[in-house]
Amino acid sequence: MSVDAKTVRRIAHLARIAVAEEDVPHLQGELNAILDFVAQLDEVDVSGVEPMTSVTPMAMKKRRDVVTDGEIAEKIVANAPASEDDYFLVPKVVE
Repeated sequence: MSVDAKTVRRIAHLARIAVAEEDVPHLQGELNAILDFVAQLDEVDVSGVEPMTSVTPMAMKKRRDVVTDGEIAEKIVANAPASEDDYFLVPKVVE
């Protein structure tokens, strides 16, 4: 696949990028080089290759899914300017 000058201008317009007319041939070469590289990747045989999310195998660390009260409510509200029964007290903002 190759990109012509008209396509370069269209891509620039769609990307909302101002491209000077003298830069179009350079960008055309760059885009064609990118597409050639992608075509090379298309030739690689990846059958039997497992998809991966990282270059090193790792398991996600998970905690047990249990409901708790946090057990530290007193510490959380200790720095609050005003609190009552482990809740923050704030001024009324809606009448």
